Amino acid sequence: MKPNTDKIDDAVLALLHLTSFTEGKGEFAFTRAWKGHDWAALDRLHQKGLISDPQNKNKSVGLSKEGSQKA
Repeated sequence: MKPNTDKIDDAVLALLHLTSFTEGKGEFAFTRAWKGHDWAALDRLHQKGLISDPQNKNKSVGLSKEGSQKA
């Protein structure tokens, strides 16, 4: 049975949102979350424009406005 990657991505996005934190203040504030989830799911979320690029040395990813709203 082939896994439904869209449902996996939705669950990972929800978990990212639940464990997120705000960095900065005012109009410069943005939402970030620790990237301790499946790399394939994080890559797919990045391709969909819902999070920042997970393939960097940072320990967290940024959620886009669309990603935060969808979560």
